[in-house]
Amino acid sequence: MKSLPKVKTSAAVGLVAIPLLLSGCGLFGSQGAAQIDPPPADVESQMLQTVDPASKTSLGKTSPANTEHATVYLKNEQGMLAPVTLNLPQGGKEGKLNRLMESLVQDGAYASSFPQGFTGVLPKGTEVTQVSVDKKQKLAVVEFTKPFAKYDTKDERKILEAITWTLTGDPDVQNVQLWVDGQRLTEMPVGHTPLSQPLNRTVGINLELTAGAAVSQTSPVTVYFSAVTKQGVPYFVPVTRLVPAGEDTVKAALGQLIQGPVQGDGLQQVLTANTSIDSVETAKDGVVTVSLKDDMFQSGEKVPSEFLQSLVLTVTENAPSDKVRIWMNGSKDVVGDDDQKYSEPVSRPELINNIPI
Repeated sequence: MKSLPKVKTSAAVGLVAIPLLLSGCGLFGSQGAAQIDPPPADVESQMLQTVDPASKTSLGKTSPANTEHATVYLKNEQGMLAPVTLNLPQGGKEGKLNRLMESLVQDGAYASSFPQGFTGVLPKGTEVTQVSVDKKQKLAVVEFTKPFAKYDTKDERKILEAITWTLTGDPDVQNVQLWVDGQRLTEMPVGHTPLSQPLNRTVGINLELTAGAAVSQTSPVTVYFSAVTKQGVPYFVPVTRLVPAGEDTVKAALGQLIQGPVQGDGLQQVLTANTSIDSVETAKDGVVTVSLKDDMFQSGEKVPSEFLQSLVLTVTENAPSDKVRIWMNGSKDVVGDDDQKYSEPVSRPELINNIPI
């Protein structure tokens, strides 16, 4: 399970290095964290997927022999990238990373595994020569064949985001370097985005900009809103926004989550407009405690799991820790409508958005 480094103020510089596109276990179970009962029969409607470490299959579901679940970043019908859990063939570590990259190819070998409405972002015909990992540097080196260069300029940033966020979901990878046909890329082949430094999550994803924002005086935060497929299945979509430099990263991210999505981008409000932040504290053991106020919820009432899961994803994306507890309206007993107790430490899930095909 990946624990991401806290986004630093200087990360905004990395955002402008890439052309900016205006974008108009039990569940969370982990050692030392609260454990979850197996999900109910309608688990397919849940957005976050938990894996039983012993069997590597999702609880409450069966997985075909010689396959395993993995999360990749695909483009939805609104053109936004979203994490999607696929069922891919098993294999060694680097072989798995190869398959993750192959799954990003449009109309590629694994396209039949995509939920309806999702597509890969790599040009059709692209092949993955190899993916190697330097564990000491936490660097993944990806080599593609020449068809990788056959894309529209408008897709360049999405390609970089999808590759980077898919590979950095692996705990051994924090940075990514791209090669094509045996040559390291110093810039992207179509839009000429500079690649002098390895890519990492500070490039953001589904980046939104405010008109007139001074990028040099801001820091990026990534929040998780929700969307719904045409079949009515909800799922989470990450969005990166810029906030004033120097603000507490987690508090700033939660503020953006409360603010809600941009109208017309297909995303939905997760937290209510009545939500306010009481406090955010990090304990010595690394657990982040988020205390909220929201008069929409009464004491003892179960809170929508979508609300709570979005908080867990957002907090762990912007903090060094992968564990969080949530208190609400002064209560230290917060239970979701999925019967998970979120007031005890819960961990960021290994897999996100297990959407049925």
